[in-house]
Amino acid sequence: MPSFDTVCDPDMVEVRNAVDNAAKEIGTRFDFKGTSAAIELKDKEITLLGDAEFQLQQVEDILRGKLTKRGVDVRFLDKGKVEKIGGDKVRQLVKVKSGIATEDGKKIQKLIKESKLKVQAAIQGDAVRVTGAKRDDLQAVMALLRKDMAELPLSFNNFRD
Repeated sequence: MPSFDTVCDPDMVEVRNAVDNAAKEIGTRFDFKGTSAAIELKDKEITLLGDAEFQLQQVEDILRGKLTKRGVDVRFLDKGKVEKIGGDKVRQLVKVKSGIATEDGKKIQKLIKESKLKVQAAIQGDAVRVTGAKRDDLQAVMALLRKDMAELPLSFNNFRD
């Protein structure tokens, strides 16, 4: 039976490279000289630091640009709220989403069931495995998921014939 896995995993190597490039640009930009603007990556959490919310927005724009250049979808970023950390400095945590949440997995499963295609969807951990008798049905499911689940940066791997 042909099958594939629907996953939501960023390329963490590219995310790290983008954060490093953004940190390098922040260090060399003239408008950030003498400020506390910085960016750090720990595990799957990016910390943005700045003197004001405006500066934080500039740091985030740099990060988004670097991620886009490296081919990482910015929908993986889950922005937290801006918090003050003493004086006039602010910090924002940005989580890098990975894996399909349970409720999103259920939405995907329901969407596939309602499509009336002859395939089965099964939630397996943080991925959704789709199996069917025909390859064309699986490709139709891929197109359906790309169109109807646009808010998630889905990718399809482990395609088997």
